[in-house]
Amino acid sequence: MNYIPNILFAIALIVGIGFFAKNVKKLIRNIKLGQDVDVSDNTSQRWKNMAMIALGQSKMVKRPIAGFLHVIVYVGFIIINIEVLAIIIDGLAGTHRIFSSIGPLYGVLIGAFEVLAVLVFVSVIIFWIRRNIIKIKRFWASEMTSWPKNDANYILYIEMVLMALFLIMNATDLKFQAMENGNIISQYLAPMFSGLSEGTIHIIERSAWWLHILGILAFLNYLYFSKHLHILLAFPNTYYGKTKPKGQFPNNATVTKEVKMMMDPNVDPFAAQPEVEGDAIPAKFGASDVQDLNWVQLLNAYTCTECGRCTSECPANITGKKLSPRKIMMDTRDRLEEVGKNIDANNGVFKDDGKQLLDDYITREELWACTTCNACVEACPVSIDPMSIIMEMRNYLVMEQSAAPMELNNMMTNIENNGAPWPYNQMDRLNWKNE
Repeated sequence: MNYIPNILFAIALIVGIGFFAKNVKKLIRNIKLGQDVDVSDNTSQRWKNMAMIALGQSKMVKRPIAGFLHVIVYVGFIIINIEVLAIIIDGLAGTHRIFSSIGPLYGVLIGAFEVLAVLVFVSVIIFWIRRNIIKIKRFWASEMTSWPKNDANYILYIEMVLMALFLIMNATDLKFQAMENGNIISQYLAPMFSGLSEGTIHIIERSAWWLHILGILAFLNYLYFSKHLHILLAFPNTYYGKTKPKGQFPNNATVTKEVKMMMDPNVDPFAAQPEVEGDAIPAKFGASDVQDLNWVQLLNAYTCTECGRCTSECPANITGKKLSPRKIMMDTRDRLEEVGKNIDANNGVFKDDGKQLLDDYITREELWACTTCNACVEACPVSIDPMSIIMEMRNYLVMEQSAAPMELNNMMTNIENNGAPWPYNQMDRLNWKNE
């Protein structure tokens, strides 16, 4: 009978980690639906980006209030859950506060964790007030429908409950309360339970202990369905983020080859050109669905925190255009999830469902509203690049459907015929410099 709690704990741990592993496997499968892309360049810069942006939160603090509160929650939540290691060992081995054997240092550590728990609790309350009472504009945009709004609040409630359970667990643990230096915060909660019998206090302590670890396991599995998936993906996303200058667009290899051939006086434009390995014309220019995007862009979509910083900085959105970079990422993720479910339902094979990312999720009006200023890319705290997806979809519209806006078509026609965006004769195309 003494081993029953340990067996139950082991089962809960196996089930929780098992479901988490299943979700991670599905996540990796969906991301790999994207096209391959070479991200082997600038390795040292990539490690630096991950250390500074994901670990160091360097871009979060550009907005001081939200950034400072987020750093508290981030640091506090990670450090406090170091205690989870002790809980796991205790749960499996049947011990109680296994690390208390290190002496007074343990009390100091848990005391520091308690202070962080309070700071996290207060920060989360402030986040809730900013989101639900002050109603900061970026949290109430049109794309923030019932689920995104509720999801954000669910996360805040979960964090508050987990911090409260941590403090209650310490306050009702008579062995811990007898230690020196450890109960910095929980000593003020302990009197709330002073009128109860020792057996009742033990039940409360055990209940808080179980709810705390089960809550963490549940939260771990909730991440896949939540915007808080960035807790795990921010690190690879910042590593694989763009390292080239933000204003540098990749050349279309096929177009580049054609232009070079046209400019080479030694090439006969009417002769059949020899095929060179690696120079084959792609089956499709640009992207109309998620499978046409590269896997880093799909990783971006899953990493999106839905914070809205990109949209709040977007000049097109600020001036009333329909474009929202946050919505671009949310739509990409939603479509990718839909494709993944389609594959699951059809024994690992995608069957055409008559939908695509273009038009069914992202409208052409949104795509052409983008000014390609990179404000969204600069604003993102986890190195997401919404503009790259927009440009891939524009590429498809122009190269595959010749569906550019009239003004752009006129410009491209002028460049082709006159060598300039304006309708001048080629001999006069440089006259503008004299005006």
